[in-house]
Amino acid sequence: MDASARERTLIGVSDLDLEAVKRPTREEAMEAVRTLIAWAGDDPRREGVIDTPKRVVDAYGEWFEGYNLDPAKELSRTFEDVQGYDDIVMLRDIEVESHCEHHMAPFLGKAYVAYMPTNRVVGISKLAKVVEIFARRLQTQETMTQQIADAITDGLRPAGVAVLIDAAHQCMTTRGVHHRHVTTLTTQFTGVFKTDATLRQRFLDFVNRR
Repeated sequence: MDASARERTLIGVSDLDLEAVKRPTREEAMEAVRTLIAWAGDDPRREGVIDTPKRVVDAYGEWFEGYNLDPAKELSRTFEDVQGYDDIVMLRDIEVESHCEHHMAPFLGKAYVAYMPTNRVVGISKLAKVVEIFARRLQTQETMTQQIADAITDGLRPAGVAVLIDAAHQCMTTRGVHHRHVTTLTTQFTGVFKTDATLRQRFLDFVNRR
C-alpha cells in the first residue's frame, strides 16, 4: 500500500471520494466565519470584528497549507554519496504546530525524527518539512506520527525509522477537563528501530539529551 492510500486509511476515509468534495470560495469561507461570530453571540458587522472573517481565512490558508503540499516530493531528491556512513540520522526539537480534527483546536509540541540510511540520505531540512506538511492539516497526533514514519519509509527505503512527538493539546487545556500541564507522547518505530532494542534506546536517549 503506497503512502497516499495508507493516509486515507489512517484518517478513516478509505471509502470516500475526496475529489467529490467541492472547495468553497473565499467569500463562502468568510461568510461561514461571520455565521460563527453571530452564533457566538456577537455582531459580525461590529467594527472590532468586521475584518475578522478575512483574517481567519488568511490564517486557515497558512495553518492548513499541508493539504496542498506533497511529502513525497520533498523526499524525492536524495544523495547516495555518504562516504560509508551507516548510523542514525536524527533531527531533534522540530516544531509541531497542528490542529486536532475533533475540535479544530491547536496542539503544539516537538517532533523527533530519525532514520537508519541504507544507500541514500536526504537533506536534513526535508525531514522537518515532512513534519510540517502533515502538521498543517486537521490531525490526530497518533495519525500524524504514523504518516511521518510512512512517508520517510516510502521516500528513502531506510533500514528503519523512529518518530516521537510530544505535544500539548489545547482542546484539553482550554476546554473540557482543563488540565494545563499534560502532554501527549506518541511513537512509531519501523525496521531496525522496532527489532533492535539497543538502537531504539539510543534514539530515546538522544531525544532526552539536553
